Amino acid sequence: MDMGLHNKTALVTGSTKGIGKAIAIELAKEGVHVLINGRNDAEVEQTVNEIKANFPATSPQKATADLVDKGQREALFDKFPEVDILVNNMGIYEIMPYENVDDEVWETYFRTNVLAANGLTKFYLPNMLKQDYGRVLFIASEEALMPSGQMPQYAVTKSMLLSLSKSLSKLTKGTEVTMNTIMPGPTLSENVQQIIEGMYADEDLTFSEKEKRFMAAGLPQSEIQRFIRPFEIGRLAAFVCSPYASAFKGAPIRMDGGMVPTIF
Repeated sequence: MDMGLHNKTALVTGSTKGIGKAIAIELAKEGVHVLINGRNDAEVEQTVNEIKANFPATSPQKATADLVDKGQREALFDKFPEVDILVNNMGIYEIMPYENVDDEVWETYFRTNVLAANGLTKFYLPNMLKQDYGRVLFIASEEALMPSGQMPQYAVTKSMLLSLSKSLSKLTKGTEVTMNTIMPGPTLSENVQQIIEGMYADEDLTFSEKEKRFMAAGLPQSEIQRFIRPFEIGRLAAFVCSPYASAFKGAPIRMDGGMVPTIF
C-alpha cells in the first residue's frame, strides 16, 4: 500500500535500534527521508548507510545528538529547522524497586522520556501548523495504562506522554496536523532478545521455544503469547504518520498483544 509519504522528511528519535529503527525503516520504505538520531555517531552512521543501501531513492541523514541536552537539541534545530514528521521514540526504562527510585532517578526519567520529546515538539509544531501538514507521534507503552509496579518511574513518564499528546492535539484543531501516541506491549528489542537467550542458555531450545516458555511463565496475560516484533510497530507508525490517518487526533493507539484487559 502506498501511504502517500513520498519525499516527506521525518525525524525519528532513538532510531539506531529497536522500535525507533524499525519505524525509520518502515518510513523509508514509503519514500520518506529519515533523520536518524542517537548519541553514538558510529551507530547513527551505520544505520544511515543501511537505509541508504536498502532504499536508494531516499536520502537519510545523520541527526546525532543527546536530545536530553538542551544545547544539543538547539544544534539539531539549526541543522534541521523543519520536518514533516516527528516521532518521539527515545526513552529509557529499567525494572527498579520503588524504594530505589530516588529524586535523581525521577528527574532523569522526566528529562529523558518527557522533556526531550516536549522540547522537540514545541520547536517543530509551529511550522507544521503554518504549512497545515504534520505528524507528531509519541511512543509510550502499555505501562502507561496498566502499570506493573516494577518500574514506576517509567510508567509515570509514559502516562505523561498520553496527556501531553492529548493536550497538544487541541492546538491542531481544524488543521492537517495530528498528534497521537502508540502504546506498544512487550516488544522484541535487541536487549530483550539477549535477556531471553541468556535465561535459557543452558537448555537446548530454539528461540521460539524460549520465547513461548518465557511468555507462559512471565506474561500469561499476553494474548499473542509472543513478543511483538519491532517492524509491526513500525508499520503501524508509518500508517499513523500518513495522510490516510488524518482522523486520528490525540489518540492513544494500542498495539499491546492483548496485555491490557480493559476495553478502553
